[in-house]
Formats: sequence, C-alpha cells, structure tokens
Amino acid sequence: MPLSWNRHGKSGIRLVKVRRPEGGEEGETHGLVDLTIDVQLEGAFEPVYVDGENTGCLATDTMKNTVYALARHDPIDHVESFGLRLAEHFVGRPLVERVRIAATEQRWERVSSGRGPHPHAFVQPGGEQWTALVVRDRTGSSTVTSGLTNLVLLKTAHSAFSGFPRDEFTTLPYTEDRVLATSVTASWTYRAETTDFSARDRIREALLETFAAHDSRSVQHTLYAMGEAALSASADAAEITLAMPNRHHLLVDLAPFGLDNPNVVFVATDRPFGLIEATVRR
Repeated sequence: MPLSWNRHGKSGIRLVKVRRPEGGEEGETHGLVDLTIDVQLEGAFEPVYVDGENTGCLATDTMKNTVYALARHDPIDHVESFGLRLAEHFVGRPLVERVRIAATEQRWERVSSGRGPHPHAFVQPGGEQWTALVVRDRTGSSTVTSGLTNLVLLKTAHSAFSGFPRDEFTTLPYTEDRVLATSVTASWTYRAETTDFSARDRIREALLETFAAHDSRSVQHTLYAMGEAALSASADAAEITLAMPNRHHLLVDLAPFGLDNPNVVFVATDRPFGLIEATVRR
C-alpha cells in the first residue's frame, strides 16, 4: 500500500534568548525573546517509513540543535525573520520538499517603577490574578487575607547560586550569573482591625521592585527580601507567605557546534522545578 503523505519534525522547542550588548557593562540594558518553535519537514521520506531506511532521515534532535545554534548569532529582532532563516536552512537538506516553521512568542514587559523601566527585569502580562479570603467565626472575629498568583517574573542579571554542598549526586554547577525566573504566589494577612485594603498596589510594587533590584544569591534569598519589602510597604499587613517555583532556564551547550554561549541562548523548562516557600512575619 502506498504512503500517501508524511511529515516529521520537532515540536515544542523552547528557546529563550537574552540580547546582551557587546562588551557588556554594569547597568546595561538587556533584551529578551521567548519562543516556542515547531519544525516540520515534508519530502521524499517514504523509505524511512516503508523500509526502515534512515539514510535520508534528518533527526528531530538535529532540528532542535539547529534552532539553538542559529539563534546564537541571529538577533531575532522579529520572529518572522528568524522563521525564514530556519526555513531557508532546512529546505536545503536532502529529500526535503517543504518546511513548516510555527512559532509562538511569549510576551514580556519590563518591570517599571517610579524610576522608569528596569534594564534587565521583566514581567509577563496577562496571567496574573488577585485573590482574597475572608474568614469569620460566630464570635465576630474576622481574618482577611489578600494575595496574588501567577505573577511571572524574570531577570537576566544579578542572580547567582553557588556554595551549596556537593556530593556524588550533584551535577549542578556553581554560577554567579544566571537567569532567574519564577511565578510568584503571595498571600498576606491583615491586622484584625484593618478596614483599608488599598495596600495591594503598594505591596505588589514592592515585590516587583525588590525582585528586580535584589542582588540574588538564591531564590530563597530573594524571596525573603521580597517578603520584607512587602511588609514594609504596608503597616496593616501582619505577615506574608510567598511561593516561588524556580522556572529553570538552562544554558544550551553549543560547544559541539563550534559556538560559544556567553549566557545568551537558553532552553526554558517547566518540569521538574524547584519550589521555594516561606512566611515572613512582622
């Protein structure tokens, strides 16, 4: 029976690129592009399917590596132009007759404060939700807890993780320069006599500004600083609980392709992830 149609490719390629100025200096402004890319090839691949003959089969892992390698030097000013660059590369491979490149860009905006946009801290718009919980018992005692969830933040500088203990199962290297990304869930409980709940905006701003400006030695270190800043922003908040999953951005090893990677090209992973939680009380 004839094979009437075929296509193969790599889907869900997570690419994060940090645009760093050449010869970067302290206080430099970084750019950020966050893409999920699908590469699909159509062509004369019948022998691969029918006969198990892989001579002309471009491995999907090669497609993934190609995306990262071409991203190293391409500025990716526009996702469309990068898609054309990829398509041009793949359509030149043996047996390939048609290339389909699909890309989804995750939007990021700069964290802004009274001092203006931050040069290397970003917030992802659209998914954040605000929460409130009121509990009252028959004695008339009430507890009010406000919060927010899915506040997605990322910073491309002033984040490190080193000095942790090493044993025979430790493979994570020490680093003084990494991408720190998280999705913040915060809940703060007000003093019993509180009637003005307008502090939410001040607490949120304190969380954002501290995340952006803090010289982080770990997610735990930054979480505590954010909790302190949130309580300082509102005298009515008695305590705050923060949960901050570490959304890992792993540096892609481009050495096999003869390329360096000075903290520019990353793969974003969502599982497994570190989950850091703590309560800071006044």
